[in-house]
Amino acid sequence: MKTKQLSCWIAAITLAASIASCSKKENTGVIKPVIPPSHPIAAGNISGFVKGTLLTGSTYTVTADINVNKGDTLLAQPGAIIVVKNNSQFKIQGVFQSMGTQTNPVSFNSDSNTPGTWGGFACDSAQAVTIQWTKIFNTGGPDNKGSARRTLVVAKPIKVDIEDSWIENGQDDGLGLFGGAQVTILRNTIQSGGSTDGEAINLKTGATGTVAYNVIFSQAGTGIKLETAAVVTTTLTNVNVYNNTIVAGGWRRGAAEPGRGVSAGVSAKGNIYNNIIVNCYHGLEIFTDDGNNNVNYGNNLFYSSALTFTDKTVTPNVVVNLRDGYYPAGALGVAQTSDIVSTAVGNGDPMFVSFDGSFLNPNGAPNNNDFHLKAGSPAIGKGNATYNADMGAYTADGKGNKH
Repeated sequence: MKTKQLSCWIAAITLAASIASCSKKENTGVIKPVIPPSHPIAAGNISGFVKGTLLTGSTYTVTADINVNKGDTLLAQPGAIIVVKNNSQFKIQGVFQSMGTQTNPVSFNSDSNTPGTWGGFACDSAQAVTIQWTKIFNTGGPDNKGSARRTLVVAKPIKVDIEDSWIENGQDDGLGLFGGAQVTILRNTIQSGGSTDGEAINLKTGATGTVAYNVIFSQAGTGIKLETAAVVTTTLTNVNVYNNTIVAGGWRRGAAEPGRGVSAGVSAKGNIYNNIIVNCYHGLEIFTDDGNNNVNYGNNLFYSSALTFTDKTVTPNVVVNLRDGYYPAGALGVAQTSDIVSTAVGNGDPMFVSFDGSFLNPNGAPNNNDFHLKAGSPAIGKGNATYNADMGAYTADGKGNKH
């Protein structure tokens, strides 16, 4: 018994040191928790009702759905590897924490490493969700009705803190955050998500908080969507959306319902500043059901690497004038004097370190681009300084995306 207790204390000290080394207080005021391991879980197959700690250096194979009861915690230490089989899902009613580090991230993936092959995280009734430096790949496996599942969904007024993580190759929404969730979504990379639908970050029904410094590439639907509800009975969705880089989004959904870089509607509130939106079907759309006074915006950069693009998702094909969609006609949004709005190829180019000019990519396609800004980019020094002096996810002050 003494040996076992000593092992647990050693593991606790090791974890505390590793987390403390990367802990930081962001401008949102969020402080990373230091959680010692409880109920260490042995490597190997896991399923059913689970609580405790997935350990550094251990590999776990999920053979059936995982359930975390209310009052229980499931914690993944840095470097834990979780392989999911049989289209299984994590169903969280308690607390979920995935606490990787920059040098030793946590990994969740299916055994086939194929898009749409496991169920993601159903945290609708969770007590808290904290995810940092974690790779979550290939979610979106079908539910019992055949519909793709979101990578992570919350529908309760709880704290949701997701930072410095990767979400790739899902089949629907990357993050569905509803029901008054209090969100801190910082410096993540969400790419190649959604098959024919799905938002990267979908915020509805009273979600509040901050979404900043994220890179969103090739999402089927909208990069960041803000909505409350057709009938407002709860707190309005109210989110600060700033310094995100959103590229090649909205095309797989096509002309029937084009995806946007950022959208706000149905009474949502928000502050939308310093975002770079490139090669998206539509740029920033503020729907007419939102009201003129709900959304503040400006200092956003809109660019397309071509004048037109042929949308082949519809028959007959539609030739889209890309610059007409920066602020779509019929919506409330209009270009601001603080915006950088491209008028021709080359004009307003954000000058990414490397970019292949992508538009319509298949779900799960690789992202070989580098969206850091070259010296001389027009986005440098043109941000709203309330948020950052620069535009986009990679900023000169070091507060931006670390990927």
